[in-house]
Amino acid sequence: MREFRHEVAGETVTVHVPETTEDLNEFWRWLYRARERGPIALDTETTGLDIYSPGYRLRTVQFGDTHDAWVLPYERGGYVASYARDAIRRCRQVLIHNAAFDWLVLDEHAGTPLEELALWTTDTRILAALIDPRQPSEGGIGTALKPLAAYWVDPAAPDTQGGLTRVFNSLGFTKETGWAGIDLTHPTYLLYAGLDVILTARLYPVLRRELDRLGVRAELVTYEHEIARMCAVMQRAGLLVDHDYAAPLARRLAEEAEQHAAVAARYGVTKVGSSTQVAEALVGMGERLTERTQSGALSTDKTVLLPLADLDRDWQRIGAREPNPLADAVLRAKRASKWGVTYAEAFLSNASAAGRIHPSISPLAARTGRMSVTAGLHQLPSSDHVIRRAILAEPGHVMISTDFQAVEMRVLAALANVRRMKEGFTSGGDKFDIHTYTARLIKGDKATPRDRKVFKGAGFGKVYGGGITTIARQTGATEPEIAQAVAAYDRMFPEIKRASSRWQRQAYQNGMVFISATGRRLPLDRDRTYSVVNYACQSAARDLLGQAMLNVESAGLLNFCRLPIHDEFLASAPREDATEIAREFERCMTMDLYGVPITAEAEIGGRSWGSLYGADY
Repeated sequence: MREFRHEVAGETVTVHVPETTEDLNEFWRWLYRARERGPIALDTETTGLDIYSPGYRLRTVQFGDTHDAWVLPYERGGYVASYARDAIRRCRQVLIHNAAFDWLVLDEHAGTPLEELALWTTDTRILAALIDPRQPSEGGIGTALKPLAAYWVDPAAPDTQGGLTRVFNSLGFTKETGWAGIDLTHPTYLLYAGLDVILTARLYPVLRRELDRLGVRAELVTYEHEIARMCAVMQRAGLLVDHDYAAPLARRLAEEAEQHAAVAARYGVTKVGSSTQVAEALVGMGERLTERTQSGALSTDKTVLLPLADLDRDWQRIGAREPNPLADAVLRAKRASKWGVTYAEAFLSNASAAGRIHPSISPLAARTGRMSVTAGLHQLPSSDHVIRRAILAEPGHVMISTDFQAVEMRVLAALANVRRMKEGFTSGGDKFDIHTYTARLIKGDKATPRDRKVFKGAGFGKVYGGGITTIARQTGATEPEIAQAVAAYDRMFPEIKRASSRWQRQAYQNGMVFISATGRRLPLDRDRTYSVVNYACQSAARDLLGQAMLNVESAGLLNFCRLPIHDEFLASAPREDATEIAREFERCMTMDLYGVPITAEAEIGGRSWGSLYGADY
């Protein structure tokens, strides 16, 4: 038996590494005693983060309580791996920090179905996020284990990962390659593995007490674990990549990036990624740039360049000005380069042996609980079909997309009890359009499509907290015109401003924390208290999607789901059953929120995701 001792919160803890059968029998005796005392912390060490990549290995499985950790070298196989698998099954309750990752690792590489392990798991990362969802950059502790342990358990909680990275470097590895290359017997590696479960075991009761002190509902904790499990099921299923399409697409996008970069070069911009070059050239062409970065330099990000190119957020012409050719070329060069590298090439390089990508789905990515998906799949332009065409439904299946209809505005109407909005949503019928309705309420029957666009911008400004300048840039209208539209919006729907003031007062009284409709704690920044409307609406919309996920699983549709994306589900369903399944998705996403009907509409496409956006396959 190898043993390592360390100090945590003034107490000596021990990391055990069994080497013989008798050592494993001692582990077994410890396990039986420990599980009678309470939940056992569980963790894994692997060769990296890409669980489904060729050659991926599960290296160790570790178990622990507040004083002892047992690191089982699973990679050796044989009876050691057998003991680890059996021990997982015999645990009655387990604690895991960032459970979805370990669920998927053990599901794929240790034959432990995530559906079973999830039933008796408590994720300390979820508990921490429900206490304070902010990341360190936002003034919070974050949800990583070491900072949480340093805050809640021991200010001197060992950050062995820093020491481990130095070991990697001393052995000729990088931080990324060291996990696969370091010897399984290295003391620092084994200590790192063992301390993680001890810290998790110590973190759990402290977080539980804090949740009770803050009055966070137990139902919310259970609900978030259910959402995490369903997201893990979707991540395991993955997305099928059309290699025959993605490979030539990557080449074409590289050529397109070069072509637009050549146009930019004619205006003196030799590097489209150089903000300084782009700013100098635009100013030289007579453009007036006013926005600046945090360092004080002129900003030339996408929000600045799109209006100069006369493009909206969906890359459609606004019609407000003559497009600046340099701004247009820089935008298109950068987009083609990003799409080629981030999407087309990444789809190919990250595909598993089965030809799939498995993007991570983070159920609690934002302060509001809003979900996110890696591989950039949450940031694809809403009207694009080029990248989405590379993602396929299963053989014999078609893609189905079901999304909430105007959910942000419906949530705003419900939460703020906006009388005229609620009347429109309840009596407007299936084809009701809130933005046309608003334009006609304010401008009368002579309201134009442009009026609709302006008042849509004003409405989204209320939901997302956009100012006059931002809304003007996005709609192509002048700032005075937007200011008038926002003032008219406030007169027509005065409940929104009253709700904002009320919610801000409640947050002040609650230590700058707003409590959402579902009991979620949403900390506010003192210099941006107006964002409470955005937080309230975004959080409620996320939980509508969460409720829809529960409904989808109850209806037996979870295995068809591939991604939750903002306010929609992407699904792969058998072609012959697609119509019936689409109706079921609509039913699962239809509900009521404080008297406002929440509705959804399903669209059935072809074999590719891109078919839902105009692709011909």
